[in-house]
Amino acid sequence: MDEETLERIIIKAIKRAASTVPPDVKFALSQALRRETNDIARMQLEAVIENIRLAEEKKLPVCQDTGILYFYVRLPQLADAELIRKTILNATIKATYEIPLRPNAVDSVTGENSGNNVGVNVPWIEFEPSGGDCVEITVFLKGGGADNVSALESLPAGEGLGGIKRSVIKAVMKAGGGPCPPVVLGVGVGGGAYIAMKLAKRALMRPISERNSDPRIAQLENEILEDVNRTGIGPMGLGGETTAIGVNVEVAHRHPASYPLVVLFNCYAVRRVKVKVFPDGKCQFE
Repeated sequence: MDEETLERIIIKAIKRAASTVPPDVKFALSQALRRETNDIARMQLEAVIENIRLAEEKKLPVCQDTGILYFYVRLPQLADAELIRKTILNATIKATYEIPLRPNAVDSVTGENSGNNVGVNVPWIEFEPSGGDCVEITVFLKGGGADNVSALESLPAGEGLGGIKRSVIKAVMKAGGGPCPPVVLGVGVGGGAYIAMKLAKRALMRPISERNSDPRIAQLENEILEDVNRTGIGPMGLGGETTAIGVNVEVAHRHPASYPLVVLFNCYAVRRVKVKVFPDGKCQFE
């Protein structure tokens, strides 16, 4: 697989991520509209669904905030990680002008915008090994408004599942309409603060139609979703029965004295695309 082919595939993946919403999210929004009885909430959901339709039809970004770009890359043993990293950065720069994406990479010291979505540690790229023969790249565009209401809390060590639910609801109530609900929540529990944050981000990568493989955590996901939708915050914070369309929880073992919990918010515009790139240059989008 040559660098030019890989770059072209990554640009295509970024464009798909920016202008489309995954099928599981679109289905959840249509189901929310079907169930919603609040007229204002129904109007907001109809506008959201129409916005998604127009973005896909016209191949334009779903939201004016095209977010910070994240890449999760699973590599076969002999893959060249440095070449892939370089290609991702080049593809991001080109995609910024071709799509276009809003330039969202700002120097944290000077406030200067790089103008091309590339800067120090941005886009964020994570690599992990895989046993396959293809390079698997997940592109995720995360908007700033939803990120601004992220929550990290250290629970009392004896809190248990009830404490997790209370903390998530507290974060949702504090966020209100800020993250442009209906939202998807990624919840990371355990490990340390850093691990919990990574788990919450990975939770947002999982389709909202897929429950955690641990039945205890799967039940927790369902219970939190029900509790969140009882808050009445509703679409765009204007009231209604649909504050969230998905809750994904990932867990890790923890230190006996620590119980970290992270809640990450994603607005309805869940922008993630996975592509598998095979050695012959062919690709498969998921």
